Amino acid sequence: MDIGNLAIWVVIGITALVSFKGFDNVYFFRKYDFHIGSIRAGEQYRMFTSAFLHADPMHLIFNMYALYLFGFDVIWGMGVLEFVIIYFASLICGNLLTLYFHKNDLFYRAIGASGAVMGVMYSSIVMFPDKQLLLFFVIPMPSYVLGIGYLLYSIYGMKAKADNIGHTAHFGGAIGGLVFTLCKMPQLFQTNTLVVVLLIVPIIILFFMARSGKI
Repeated sequence: MDIGNLAIWVVIGITALVSFKGFDNVYFFRKYDFHIGSIRAGEQYRMFTSAFLHADPMHLIFNMYALYLFGFDVIWGMGVLEFVIIYFASLICGNLLTLYFHKNDLFYRAIGASGAVMGVMYSSIVMFPDKQLLLFFVIPMPSYVLGIGYLLYSIYGMKAKADNIGHTAHFGGAIGGLVFTLCKMPQLFQTNTLVVVLLIVPIIILFFMARSGKI
């Protein structure tokens, strides 16, 4: 097994072990989840540990499958160290954005590696925008189309607040992965100009909506 495979499987393995412990131990789950009240009281470690917990096995499988699907693109495009940095930086970015938008909701809770995985996904998208994906495992489309659509859907989800999906963490993680990749590979501004612009537009929309109090 090469170091790239090892890095991805180590992340998947640790996440699975911690998640399964959380499935069976409510005290453990509540001690390490993302909880605004506890974080504001000084338990900042939850900003990190919450990414290793999941609601159920399907939640875990979906996130780890997405990581496996896009992780090798990042490793191939930039390297193992960069993959690790993107994963954990996006994890923190997702939780920081969540903390910002929900700072006054002391009972807000969240778990899952989605923010970190989104960072890896959007890093892959900006490097390989024409990669073919299957929406709902059926509809083929280039990765950049899915990426742009999902950012816009996340904004809608953040505004509607009609489900239990962590749209804010997803969006923050995507920003983390996108920004790191563009900083590391500024040539993408020239080679993938249109895709970069289209991915940045939803971020600008979110910024203005937040400033105007619409989200």
